[in-house]
Amino acid sequence: MTWTQQQSVTGGRRAITAAALSDAVLILVFAAIGRDAHQRGDIVTGVFLTAWPFLAGAAIAWLAWRAWRRPLSMATGVVVWLGAVAGGMILRALTGQSVVLAFVVVALLSLGLFLVGYRALLALVRRLRKS
Repeated sequence: MTWTQQQSVTGGRRAITAAALSDAVLILVFAAIGRDAHQRGDIVTGVFLTAWPFLAGAAIAWLAWRAWRRPLSMATGVVVWLGAVAGGMILRALTGQSVVLAFVVVALLSLGLFLVGYRALLALVRRLRKS
């Protein structure tokens, strides 16, 4: 493997790791904000209890879309976003957690802003650097 190929692989791995961690952290932030807004106690376990269905939905979307091929693309962001919300709501319903329309709308908007938003900002920065 040449030095250039090795750098490409390393950079690719960094992008995959950064995108996967960013997605997970932003889903946890979404859950933490929601729990804080409703003044729920038991912060750490409560955040994970709220977040796990969305994390699982995002993970399924990552696998189904093979997001590691283009982890920071807008298309990947949209798939991960919709997977997190759809998977999250399905898993919440299956486990007896509430799924009310207002929560679905808030999750769609918030996770859309978070999971697609940072990818859009990165795309803008890349575009500006090229010009």
